[in-house]
Amino acid sequence: MIQIAEMLPPVYSPLWDLVAQCGVRKVVGALDLDHQLSHEAPWSHASLLRVKNAYEDRGFELAVIESRPPLTKAKLGLEGRDEEIATVCELLDSMGRLGIGVWCYEWMPVMNWLRTSTTIKSRGGALVTGYDHSKMLDAPLTEYGEVSESQLWDNLRYFLERVLPVAEAAGVKLAMHPDDPPLSPIRGLARIMRSSENFQRLLDLIPSEMNGIALCQGNFTLMTEDLPAVIRHFADKIFFVHMRDVAGAPEKFEETFHDAGQTDMVACMRAYRDIGFEGVLRPDHVPTMAGDDNDDAGYSSIGRLFAIGYLTGIRETVYGEGA
Repeated sequence: MIQIAEMLPPVYSPLWDLVAQCGVRKVVGALDLDHQLSHEAPWSHASLLRVKNAYEDRGFELAVIESRPPLTKAKLGLEGRDEEIATVCELLDSMGRLGIGVWCYEWMPVMNWLRTSTTIKSRGGALVTGYDHSKMLDAPLTEYGEVSESQLWDNLRYFLERVLPVAEAAGVKLAMHPDDPPLSPIRGLARIMRSSENFQRLLDLIPSEMNGIALCQGNFTLMTEDLPAVIRHFADKIFFVHMRDVAGAPEKFEETFHDAGQTDMVACMRAYRDIGFEGVLRPDHVPTMAGDDNDDAGYSSIGRLFAIGYLTGIRETVYGEGA
């Protein structure tokens, strides 16, 4: 059965208790970028061990790492990329030694997930994020100028050729997250992980049992009209799942409550059941609900609890069908 998890900060917060009270025991964790000892890199074995033990001491199992050492030079093919790649190799080796089986990474150059608003009014006055590409057309280039898709593909190949052997030796799966939004270019920077076809190209680029996908439904539902079919197509190459929803198109969309977007969540859950996916699913970006603040838009604590309950309900419904 698919495992519902939540992303928790690497240092204790009250959210840990709320998530545990919802019955979640799997954790998607992060590197301890703020509280590490000065002589230890956050991707080192010692730092990651402390993070893992902190989760376990409160009854959680650390299943996925979803944060990354700096990778701008690696993505852009700049001087110093080999040093950045070396930090990834150290991280993968540390994860393997500690039995943490999945690393979620992305290939968005310079900018990560991008929104033009974080204060759109949604159901009952909840606040959601949104993206309107028309508002970005006059945005200036970044300091890196224009970067082509061919450059990103070449640099991704260079990266994977070096890290996949380490991942294979460590037994750690690499789960590529899609571009968010799945558009190219933005501010002169190409973005290549923006279609199902390009994800197949990723898998074909360097074939490996450890080369796979973080299927973020909020992005993939903007790439296709039949998300359950995409799930079935990639099947055992799906290593990790983000379940969230949107309304709109890649050029203009807003995020929604998990039960209010354009995706048939039940049909997707059936697809994961049918392919035998037993990995981790976590609810992703959620509305900021009354009583919570919007300082970390998309990650409201109350919104997460609603999402956990909703996803737990449809999981029990789907996996109980015919039982």
